[in-house]
Amino acid sequence: MEAVSEPIRLLDIEHELSGPGKMEAMEKYDAVLVALDERIDAAMREGLSPDDFLKVKDLKDANITARKILRLTIRVGG
Repeated sequence: MEAVSEPIRLLDIEHELSGPGKMEAMEKYDAVLVALDERIDAAMREGLSPDDFLKVKDLKDANITARKILRLTIRVGG
């Protein structure tokens, strides 16, 4: 996976999600979150230490929340 040259800024995301291309932007960001979820699931399948498992479980929960927020942002008009 290629490193991001510049951090994603929340205001930039909000702007994209409220513009005319909001569905394409939502799909782009959701694809990133889906890829993260797949990596989390793979790590959990491979086995983790108890401490790492708790951290990864928290990350999975945060990722689910992020996907829900992304969809709600589109639904309420950005």
